[in-house]
Amino acid sequence: MSLDYSHGVQYAPSTVSAAPALKAEDLEDLGIAYVRLTWIDLTSVIRYRVIPIAYFLKMLKSQRPSIAMVKCAFGLVYLNMAEDFLPMGEYLYVIDLSTLRLCPYEEGTASVMGWFQEKAPVTGADGQPTVEVGVCPRGTLRRVVEQARKDAAVEYLFILLKSTNPVQAVNYHHWSASGGLPSGAIETKVLREITDSLIKAGVDVTMYHAEAAPGQYEVHGLRATFAPRVLHEQYRVAPAHVHVSVHPINGPKKTANGLSFAESSFIAGVLKELPSMAAVTLPTPSSYKRVVDGVWSGGTYVCWGTENREAPIRLTNPKSPSSRNFELRFLDGTCNPYLALALVLASGSTAIMNQETLTLVDCPGPLTAAQMSAEEREAHGITDRLPLNWESARELFASSEIAGKIFGKELKDQYLSVNKLLRNCLEQDKQESEKLTRMVEFY
Repeated sequence: MSLDYSHGVQYAPSTVSAAPALKAEDLEDLGIAYVRLTWIDLTSVIRYRVIPIAYFLKMLKSQRPSIAMVKCAFGLVYLNMAEDFLPMGEYLYVIDLSTLRLCPYEEGTASVMGWFQEKAPVTGADGQPTVEVGVCPRGTLRRVVEQARKDAAVEYLFILLKSTNPVQAVNYHHWSASGGLPSGAIETKVLREITDSLIKAGVDVTMYHAEAAPGQYEVHGLRATFAPRVLHEQYRVAPAHVHVSVHPINGPKKTANGLSFAESSFIAGVLKELPSMAAVTLPTPSSYKRVVDGVWSGGTYVCWGTENREAPIRLTNPKSPSSRNFELRFLDGTCNPYLALALVLASGSTAIMNQETLTLVDCPGPLTAAQMSAEEREAHGITDRLPLNWESARELFASSEIAGKIFGKELKDQYLSVNKLLRNCLEQDKQESEKLTRMVEFY
């Protein structure tokens, strides 16, 4: 008789559903006075327009409830405009009522997202009229998801600062130590309020705890930053990970005996494209402070490993089919989540459709890829490394076929232009301390 050692909560299409959206007709009864129409730009800045409830309800009576936005808004970094963005033309940002949620952190406020669309139909790639906009990050992810039904969870790590100039953490603690969350302390209250707000907004929060760096946590008078390796000389940190599990809808159930073909093909595709997607998943020069070996941020070699935090892809819960997932460690909190997930899902799902085989061998330890000899790495199929700097990452992305296919030429070119301006803005100061302050204040 075989024993079942499965563990962990299962996140699969059959067990996960979207949080229910608010009904527009209920907003006034709920005391909602304002609605934030929200989007994320190419530099991962969250932007929104605040609309009074009376006007919002009037908008919903129109054929395409929306606001107009100049097309070159995608090129803004601070108040600078990226190359090739011109002050001509407008998009509509059309309300998506399926995303209407309460803002628990702002009394009397709801939030809603949307889709960027052309004002009038244009001829699409298939020769048919369309209003879809190729440069819409959320729309790009939707197109990928429609072709590949997977489920993913995001694990964000951030640092609470009591000062940005100089950069000082709110406290100094050890991993999961009680001293990191002392009862009655402001940092403990802040994390409780953040978690309460996420839960009220319908987000499934699994836990929060003190991480390994000063002021770093997962999940009044403090500044939170997602900037990578703020205290990089002393501490091991990794600001954002994505957890992905692969579940064939109609295929055979996963077993504890090893990866399913869909799982192995998916990861084969991600590993194949991993170096070329770094310009999106690690978009700033500071991002490459964590593309080093020995700091638990995924290392520099393209590989995967069971419970190996020195691999860019960590397989976790390998013997538990219900909760087995891949932790993608080659992202940080400065990336645009729509574009990053679009590349990951497209790379993996394309490999499944092409029935690609995983040729890289599991690296569960005791040696990391960096500690292996050249012969040992070759035996594991490890031949590539992640780009070690911002410039190399951009070169690989610019020549990437799958990035061109998923993004399209217009979005790909616009992303590279905005990303270049972002680097120039973040790196304009001469002193490293000034660059760090600018980075933590932007992210």
